[in-house]
Order: sequence, then structure tokens, then C-alpha cells
Amino acid sequence: MSAIEQNNIRIGLVEDQHIFREGIKALVTGWPQIEVTFETAEGYTIVEKLKCSPQLPDVLLVDYSLPAQGELEFNGIQVIHAVNIHFPDIKIIVLSTHEDEHFIAHIIKNGARGHLVKDSDPEELRLAILAVHEKGSCINERTLLAIQNNMGKKSKSNRDENGLIQISKREKEVLDLICRQYKTEEIAEKLFISSKTVDGHRNSLLQKTDSRNTAGLVVFALRNHIVNIF
Repeated sequence: MSAIEQNNIRIGLVEDQHIFREGIKALVTGWPQIEVTFETAEGYTIVEKLKCSPQLPDVLLVDYSLPAQGELEFNGIQVIHAVNIHFPDIKIIVLSTHEDEHFIAHIIKNGARGHLVKDSDPEELRLAILAVHEKGSCINERTLLAIQNNMGKKSKSNRDENGLIQISKREKEVLDLICRQYKTEEIAEKLFISSKTVDGHRNSLLQKTDSRNTAGLVVFALRNHIVNIF
């Protein structure tokens, strides 16, 4: 296997519409360093199929509307929960026909690293895959607005007697740059600190805010008006 192939971003597809799934595969085939290594038409067997997969995907593209298991619903939310429990390193982008802000906010709150409508431009999908793989999330302007408009209540976790979470000035600087989609190395360069220090601040923020991932930190920052990126 060549060095380029070893560094490829491995994509998994969870999509029951065969034509759409084949269309995504055709697109990805034309993109450098991105390849489809896993696919399935339903979500309720996702854990078992991933366990049997010779190569786990780095990023899963998951259709929100998936077939039920008999009378048991198993849509994109159930896939997110199942994958996050058993394969926490796999990052998920949900694809749907929904543009409703409440829906988008709900998807991110439940652990998706990004959301795209199915009629998005192919280049937007490619950039979303790269962002999620390299930065941990893809929070575009539409998603940011959805979070701001639907998550107005402040979190009560890890607050002091005044109802405020104790975040240092440096942590706020790191959080601001995380929300602006900067990579760890870029944050370190901007703040004149090491990448290891950036990771330490990120881990501290995750613990203080009860966030599971970078997308969760963005949700927290916007919900609590800690950063303003508009």
C-alpha cells in the first residue's frame, strides 16, 4: 500500500437509497485521499457490521431517514448513539432533507459532528469531510444559527454559586479559536503555546462543560454566549 493510500480518509456510508449511495461513491472516487471503505443500507446492524469490517471508517456519512427494524425505529440519531458508544473515534456527518433549525440543533446536540442537506454542493460535502476529519467538526453558518436560535438555556453543569462555569482567559481564547474551526497546530501558533498545551486546554474544556467532542464545545460556547463568531 502506498503512502498516499495509507493516509487516505476512510469514509463509511449508511444510506438505504441505492442510487444516492452509488452517487456518493462516484463522487468520492474522484477526490484525492478520500475513499469509501464501508457501506450499509440500514442502521440497526451498524455495530455488528463495523466490528466485522477490516478497516474502520474515519468518517461516517449517515442518512437520517433509515429503515426501521420491524416496529423499532432506527434512524440517524440511533446510529449516532450506537457508534459513539462502541466506536467513539468515528466521526459522523448526518445527511438529510431537513433544513429546520430545531432539527439541525437536535442532530448536533446528540453527537453528530456536522449536518448537510442532501442537495448540498459536492464541494461542500468534500470540505465537510476534510473539516470533520482534521478539526473534529464541521459547523457551518446554517448550523451555527440553528444552535444559537434553539439552545438559549444555559447549562447548569460545573457552575459556581453564582451560576457561572469557571473558564480561564486562556481557555476562552482556545474555545474561541475552536469555534472558528482552527486546528490544534494553528491555535498553538496563534497563541504562542505548544500543541500539547492546546490539547490540555481542550480536554479541560470538555470536562468542565460536559461536552463529548468539539461540536459539543461549539454548542456550549454559543448557548452560553461565551464567544461571538458573527
